[in-house]
Amino acid sequence: MYGMGASESILGEFTKGRDDVLLSTKFTPQLGGPVEDRLNSSLNRLSADQTDIYWIHNPLDVKRWTPGLIPLMKSGKVKYAGVSNHNLEEIKLAQSILAEEGLKISAVQNHYSLLYRSSEEAGIIDYCNENNIVFFSYMVLEQGALTDKYNAKSPLPSGTRRGEAFNEDVLAKLEGLIHVMKEIGNKHNANSAQVAIAWAIAKGTVPIIGVTRTSQIADAVRADEITLTAREIHDLETAAKETGIVIKGDWEKPMH
Repeated sequence: MYGMGASESILGEFTKGRDDVLLSTKFTPQLGGPVEDRLNSSLNRLSADQTDIYWIHNPLDVKRWTPGLIPLMKSGKVKYAGVSNHNLEEIKLAQSILAEEGLKISAVQNHYSLLYRSSEEAGIIDYCNENNIVFFSYMVLEQGALTDKYNAKSPLPSGTRRGEAFNEDVLAKLEGLIHVMKEIGNKHNANSAQVAIAWAIAKGTVPIIGVTRTSQIADAVRADEITLTAREIHDLETAAKETGIVIKGDWEKPMH
């Protein structure tokens, strides 16, 4: 779970403390280095002396920035290395750089949802499974579009990036998929958001859920209890494909 609004009071209702939380922060290559200085700034803000996962957030010059993880991992400041928004070739390159020092990539974080399965199609999820790498999927709810909250008559907020991406025309095309999600949800006593999250879990990924309210944590907990059948997964993916909608962020490049 991730979110600027995920306060200690909210987490406290669902966790036992720091040892029950996976702490991660990121290095964004576009902002420059040194990598350790960026990490120290994050740790100061988080009042922590180490992070569980440190992400290289974008694949800008993999050969330049990946080596910066090595001394941080060896010193114990970084427990696990992760890469975000990397394609398969870039993941393998980062993996080879760390392997020279006896280290490895432990996590990959990419956009992945019923409407954007590029990481699956490119073989990234298979590679992660074969190499004991956890694949974290973000935007599994597509900024709320894959929930019961919005539709063509009740669109997302206008004048926002998500409102533009999921305008009334797009939401109208999603109605068939949302209908299938509701039908499957009814069988499992779940809502559409929980079905979308359960699908991502069934595909072998760990969803990252933006959290600002306790109900959103409850959605994630409930989704983890749902076991979708092979038929239900097939029906969801077929309905998603039939929408003809593929949502890719302007920061994302093809995974193939």
